[in-house]
Amino acid sequence: MDHSKNVDASAVKVLVGDVLIDVTPEMIAALASGGRLVGLRSTGSVLVIPGDIRRSVEESVTAAREGFVTLQRVDPAQVDQFFVDFADLIDDDDSFEPVLRANAEDVDAARAKGRATGRLVISDKMRRDMSAGLRMWAGLEFSRLGLSDSLEHAGWTVESWRAPLGVVAFVFEGRPNVFADATGVLKSGNSVVFRIGSDALRTARAIRDHALFPALDRAGLPRSAVNLVDSSEHSAGWALFDDPRLSLAVARGSGAAVGQLGEIARQCGTPVSLHGTGGAWMIVGTEFPGVRLDSAIVHSLDRKVCNTLNTIVVLESNRDEALGAVAAALVSVSRSKGVRVIVHTTPDVAPVFSAHDQLDVRTEPVDPGEEWEWDDTPEVTVLGAADLGVAVEKFNRHSPRFVLSVLSNDDSEVSWAWENSESPFFGDGFTRWVDGQFALARPELGLANWQTGRLLGRGGVLSGDGVHTVRLRVRQSDPDLHR
Repeated sequence: MDHSKNVDASAVKVLVGDVLIDVTPEMIAALASGGRLVGLRSTGSVLVIPGDIRRSVEESVTAAREGFVTLQRVDPAQVDQFFVDFADLIDDDDSFEPVLRANAEDVDAARAKGRATGRLVISDKMRRDMSAGLRMWAGLEFSRLGLSDSLEHAGWTVESWRAPLGVVAFVFEGRPNVFADATGVLKSGNSVVFRIGSDALRTARAIRDHALFPALDRAGLPRSAVNLVDSSEHSAGWALFDDPRLSLAVARGSGAAVGQLGEIARQCGTPVSLHGTGGAWMIVGTEFPGVRLDSAIVHSLDRKVCNTLNTIVVLESNRDEALGAVAAALVSVSRSKGVRVIVHTTPDVAPVFSAHDQLDVRTEPVDPGEEWEWDDTPEVTVLGAADLGVAVEKFNRHSPRFVLSVLSNDDSEVSWAWENSESPFFGDGFTRWVDGQFALARPELGLANWQTGRLLGRGGVLSGDGVHTVRLRVRQSDPDLHR
């Protein structure tokens, strides 16, 4: 029954959580077109999904379901061959030329809108990394089925088998190198459907048409195994995560949008992996290693990604010495990049940084956990703390609970911070090690912080071999086995 006809929107309210929301003409129109309304209890808000967007996304998920079934019947060697073929097409200049043209159009459009483009441009390095990630998938020694454990009983054996999970959905930020991540789930027998940020949509279409589809065809895999949601509308991401047929929903990016997507998926009962806000923190200990501190800061600010150094905390016991060392390191960064590094700090310590022309010092109040987004000019926050306990408490309270590095020659300080911090990624040097491919030799599908709590039974790196279910199989040798 179509309840959207002849409805006076002004006379209708809907309860979302503990908030009464007025029904708008836009909501009525969406329902009339076959769309959907999604209420978010956390904010008492309603998201509107138009009918055409809903149908388009449903078709993509249906295709992914069909692709999943087909993948269970292919030879694992075909999947490995797909990764090799995909990498070869990315490396081939003639095949990749249409992708570079599309990417140039995306970059121009993003710059015209005043958007950051550092992670949108397909540089030679990004292209090499995409190819290397795909080849790494091909070389990993696991497939969709694997015996993980067995238990012998008298007359029977129970085996635990790793098995494919189903349809994995991604919502990616607007950068083109996510194809290696998205297609990685094929290694473990899963299919994928994903939406990419609108800034990179032209590039994504070109990669799909000129590299992805040809690679699938060459390897004899179904095109339905990998599905791009071809829409620039945010509502397409909402519709995707609102589909209960998903087996896992992965949201990449940062900010409130990631939490919103996670809430949509959880309301459907779909497990989620959420990146959330990024930005690494560093605490300078009471006995900090000068040379290693300088190197850690410099190498943590080489480029802006989620694990880039964002916030530095110095302790009161050696404040002046630590601030001087931090300032010197930031000056080194400034000289290497030819820009003035932006330093957000408090008025009482600002003079230490203002003494250097290479640093652009700003003292307006800021949220200690704010993640700075930059392309060419590094931007950091520098805070003070009474002692290590207060510094760790600042991290636990204000940070996205992501990456923490503690620089100290006192091992007891580092150990105390390790035991008392809410950090899934903890180190004692540079912060940019947090990467599945770099640290674990596993191309990552996504990173997760602890912003909404610790993760059950897994680490913060989601990789292809971690996207599985577990099946139990019994082999009974005693025909009279009973209870």
